[in-house]
Amino acid sequence: MRTAVRSRLGVVAAVVLALAVSACGGADEPGPFGSGTPHGLDVPGTASAENPNGAGSQGGSGAPAPGDAAAAAARWGLEPLRAAPPAPAVKPVKADPAAPPVVKRIPTDQKIVFVTIDDGAEKDPKFVEMMRDLKVPFTMFLNDTYVRQDPGYFRKLQELGNSVQNHTLDHPNMVKLGPDAQKREICGNSDRIEAEYGTRPYLFRPPFGNYNSTTVQAAGGCGVGAIILWREAMQIGDMQYVDADKTLKPGDVILAHFRGPSDLKGKTMTQMMANLLRKIQAQGFAVARLEDYV
Repeated sequence: MRTAVRSRLGVVAAVVLALAVSACGGADEPGPFGSGTPHGLDVPGTASAENPNGAGSQGGSGAPAPGDAAAAAARWGLEPLRAAPPAPAVKPVKADPAAPPVVKRIPTDQKIVFVTIDDGAEKDPKFVEMMRDLKVPFTMFLNDTYVRQDPGYFRKLQELGNSVQNHTLDHPNMVKLGPDAQKREICGNSDRIEAEYGTRPYLFRPPFGNYNSTTVQAAGGCGVGAIILWREAMQIGDMQYVDADKTLKPGDVILAHFRGPSDLKGKTMTQMMANLLRKIQAQGFAVARLEDYV
């Protein structure tokens, strides 16, 4: 980061979400609190009407007719999805490379959540079909390790309106790296994503949710405007929640992974995603596009 982060950041908190399955080199993704510092608290948000990613919302005139939406949902064993409200004219969280906020919940009173999908190990063509049918917005946080195996797969998902964001080159535990190594992981992956997909990432997710002040500084120096953590983690058929009441809250960020049958006990990624969407629907929430709010 080009200027010093003004808030102190502590060490990584011991809170861990132990997922039942993993595509992260055999390690489960820990909890969404990261360092447990003021930067990791719910962000009150400051306004910005700009869209650093340069892509629009998936709503508007491109939405399917009601009958088409019902048929598309039924194809995947789902009821029609609740429509998200229009994107706000002013974003509630300001992306700022000078002091990137760490976000796990978007400040909003609307019943919306945000789906994020990490890593990129599984490349199921049926998932592309599913997302083309359902038009569910989501954000991809990808490692170059997996992208380079088949960059065209993620391009198909990008063409549906879903952005490719930064999850490091090789998925290391960032707090075990020095400043130069952290910067290489973040800047190097941003360079690769920009070259491959035409847009430089402005959001970053540290592997395992682990970060420190060096991570925030390195991310800002690589052009990252916000660090995105999570409050719920999707497993095979259910979610793990931060809150003891095991319910979604307005603005929650949900973590999922590109995983296949070998990691999902024989289930496919489309089955996992259908289960996730049912959980969201059952609690009366809609899925909104993260980049419309940060």
